Order: sequence, then structure tokens, then C-alpha cells
Amino acid sequence: MILQNEFVNWFRASSPYIHAHRNKTFVISFGGEAVLAADFDHHVHDFALLNSLGIRLVLVHGIRPQIDQRLAKLNAAPRFNNNLRITDDLALQCVKEAAGLVRVEIEALLSLGLANSPMAGAKIKVASGNFVTAKPLGVIDGVDYGHTGEVRRIDSAAIHQQLDQDNVVLISPIGYSPSGEIFNLSAEQIATAVAIALKAEKLVLLTEQNCCNPDSGEHIQQMTTAEANAFLEEYPALAETASQPLKAAIQACQSGIARAHLINRSQDGALLLELFSRDGIGTLVSSMPFEELRPAALDDIGGILELIKPLEQQGILAKRSREKIEMEIADYIVIERDGLIIGCLALHPNQQRQFGALACLAVHPEYQRSARANRLLDYAYRKARQLNLKKLFVLSTQTMHWFIERGFLSSDINSLPEPLKALYNPQRNSKVLCKDLEQP
Repeated sequence: MILQNEFVNWFRASSPYIHAHRNKTFVISFGGEAVLAADFDHHVHDFALLNSLGIRLVLVHGIRPQIDQRLAKLNAAPRFNNNLRITDDLALQCVKEAAGLVRVEIEALLSLGLANSPMAGAKIKVASGNFVTAKPLGVIDGVDYGHTGEVRRIDSAAIHQQLDQDNVVLISPIGYSPSGEIFNLSAEQIATAVAIALKAEKLVLLTEQNCCNPDSGEHIQQMTTAEANAFLEEYPALAETASQPLKAAIQACQSGIARAHLINRSQDGALLLELFSRDGIGTLVSSMPFEELRPAALDDIGGILELIKPLEQQGILAKRSREKIEMEIADYIVIERDGLIIGCLALHPNQQRQFGALACLAVHPEYQRSARANRLLDYAYRKARQLNLKKLFVLSTQTMHWFIERGFLSSDINSLPEPLKALYNPQRNSKVLCKDLEQP
């Protein structure tokens, strides 16, 4: 029964994302290493699930290890410079063979429809084509890269046409020139260019490792593009398997993609956990913060009510009507995390008497113990000083010690200014706390 409840709760929690992702375009990139892995069929099953949920999918696959395998059979050593393959005539032949074989293998897996498999009834249609126009990389610092190229143009209209017909679009890391030449391209570069050309909702990069802080080893949950650039500058020796996806994510977000996700492909179900849970499991890169502390707006009232309702039922907070919050919305501060209000605090100022009352402090149970309440209080201090308030009051029934630990002093009802004394509810028997504000 516990497992059933966990599934029901997870499924309910995922429903906002199911609605939000429907009819949106996602570009998903994965390397040739993922295709060779024993669990690649799990990723294909997840791609099929995304397709069945109405997500418009563009898949871009890599072929680096497959090329190396073919070169090894020919006793030819792969050649690289600055992490770019030097594609001579022999290597180009291997590129064409690898691209064709991998594309066919992926199409076969997406076509699987056995009754006892996760693909049962999927009936996925796959479209491939010459969607990428390329040009040669040429000679750089004296190094001739041969048939290695870079993206020149993406035929976004042709891709949209396939997506409009409910096809999954599959793109190999090769491009064609107007003169009929074939070029070996980076899968990440193609995925980024495609996402930008399509104005996709998301760019998803299935990576070979987690994005972690090299010093602490701590997994990085989210970064803005500015933070990601600073991270790359701070750690210039970062492995290519970590730095290249991050650079692609930055480029995509700076070019208008709302969000890019870096997901370690080795964890089963990581794609679903990232896309259908609020905190995800990978690293989110976005131009704007994923979590933001800001003044409340009228659109936040529903979220505030949802957040404080359990605390009102427990008697921790006094009950507030929607109308009251709406009238006082300018007094509220909120923390928003991916559309969910996870924290709030109200500062009710009386500028005439130079005091303020703090009220309605709440943090979502899943996001407590992370100093978010402190951030709300610090914001309220700054706001109070800007309003030239000299003293703050708090009426509390169960959180007195939290405020006392932050410099508030116990007081009594007689210390309250008359406007607050008139609002005091003897039935709640709230403790009175106050704090003098020292101006910086």
C-alpha cells in the first residue's frame, strides 16, 4: 500500500508537467556511448512515453565511439585536435557507415511494438532527412580538419512539418553542403542549433556524468547562464564531457531557449525524473533563476493560500481570507520555485508610526531546513529599513523561539502600538515579540 501511495502521489505531482509539456518541442541529444550501452532501450522507452504524452520530439544522436570502432578495424588511429575530430577521407567513410547503422538501430527500437514491452501500442513514426546544411571547418591554426564541419543552416520549416504530422524527428550528426559534400558534425552543436532554429521549449542533453562542483563533488541542481559562465571560468580544466554540454546549454539559453537540462544518462529513468518532478535530478540551466525571492503579485494569491492552509488548520497561523490577502498583497514577499510558491512572509508597515508587523511566515515542508525562512526575514529587514521603520513586531503562537534566536525580544500586549493592540485576538493568546531595527 505504501508503494501504491507513493506512485499515486508522484503521478499527481507530475500532472502539472504533463499539461505544461503537451504540444511543446523538446530537442534531446545523446552520444554514441548511450547507444552502445546495455540500457539504451530504456531511454527509447522513455522517448516513446514523451511522444505519447504529446511532446514534439527531435532526437539528435552522436556516433564518436562507433567511428572509432570502425577506424580500429582498419588499423587507423583516430585523430583529434582541440577535441575535434580530423576527418580525412577514410574517417569520413567510417562516419557515413556509423551514422547509417546507428540511425537504423534507433529507428528499429522506436518501431518496437510487442505486447509485453513498454512500447506496446506506441506506433511511433520516425522521420529523418537532410535537415542540416553544413560548411567545412577548414584550416585552423595550421590544422586542416578535412571533412569536419559546422552547422550553417537548419531547415526548421521541414522539421516543423514532420513534427506537425506527429513524427519523431531523428537527426544524425552529419550535414550536407549545397554542392553535395558530406561533413562530420558535433551532435551537441546540431542539437543546439536545431533547438534555437525551432524555438524549442527545452534542450535536453544526456551526458556521461553529473554536473558537479569539482572542489566539493556536490551535484549542481541549477545555474543561470551567468553562473554557468562563471563556473567555466573558475574551472578551466573541467573535463570535456562536462564542459561541452554546459557550453551548449549556455548558448541555447542565450539564444532564447527557456531551459536546458543536463542529465546523467546512466541513471535509469533520469529523463522522466528531470522533466516530471519539481526538483528534477539533473542540472537545469536557464537565463532566469529557477528559484526567485521577490515581492508578491496578485497571481500568487492562490499559491499563498495553498501554502498557508495546512498551517492555518494546525492553528500555527491565523486564518486569512483571499480578499484580505488580495487587499494586502503589496505587503507580501514570496519565494517561487518553478511556478510553485514555496515560501511567504508579510510585512505590514505603519510608516506614520514607524513600525511594522511581520506575519504569515511559511515555508513549504519539502523546502525547509535550507535557510529560506532566513532569506525571507532578511528581505523583510531590508524592506523595513527602506521604509524607515524603527521597530518590528511579531505575534506568534508556536514559532517564538525561532524569532528569539534571530534577535527578537519577548514583550507583552501593552508594548504593542494601538493599531496592533486593536487587532490582537485574546483567543489565540499569541506571544508578543519585538525587535529594534538598527539603520545601516
